[in-house]
Amino acid sequence: MAVIAMPAEKRDGLGKGGARKARAAGKIPGILYGHGETPMAVNVVARTFQLALQKHKGGNAIVNLSLDGGGEYTALIRDVQYDPITHHVLHLDFQHISLTETVELEVTVHLAGIPVGVKDGGGILEHITRSLEVRCLPTQIPAALEVDVTHLNIGESVHARDVVVKDFEMLSDPDVTIATVVAPTVIEETAAVEGAVAAAEPEVVTAKGKKDDDAEDKDKDKDKDKDKKEKKDKK
Repeated sequence: MAVIAMPAEKRDGLGKGGARKARAAGKIPGILYGHGETPMAVNVVARTFQLALQKHKGGNAIVNLSLDGGGEYTALIRDVQYDPITHHVLHLDFQHISLTETVELEVTVHLAGIPVGVKDGGGILEHITRSLEVRCLPTQIPAALEVDVTHLNIGESVHARDVVVKDFEMLSDPDVTIATVVAPTVIEETAAVEGAVAAAEPEVVTAKGKKDDDAEDKDKDKDKDKDKKEKKDKK
């Protein structure tokens, strides 16, 4: 992995005030720590950082911080904090490292290929674990861990133990599931449609009952009229 040259400057104070001033000046505040040294507040030019990261593929970038007041530090970018709305970089964590000493870090997992269970069986590929922990020299940090999933059928999975280990040591649990292919979800459409139709049907029984009641009332009225007529005829 290439080391990215990045000019920087020391920043006075670790408070929020200094960080706000740095951002207002187009810089990104950060902290440099590691190797048992006292943490140092630093600033890097935002534009310089963005251009440098565009050329770097994958995470875990290694930079060579050249301070304006003198001093150079090889550092691993451990954390990048973003504004949730603007997505601008708010803060950087740099870990001072040695290129001859191993480091432990998380590496992103990329899935390669279309599983046979998806292509031929209509299954669904679920990406469960998206990063794994490894140990290696800084210059041998992989940009990403590529995992082939083309052989997976429905009900099958690929685990951390299946990752090809080259220049690094796998620290994650070997039994951690990276991805699996599950059967498609079957929806009982017929039952759903029948339920919707039943809900939309008019109250036939109630309507019929109402008609029967009206007819019965009319019959009663006719009977009353008939009785009155018979009484009148008798008189």
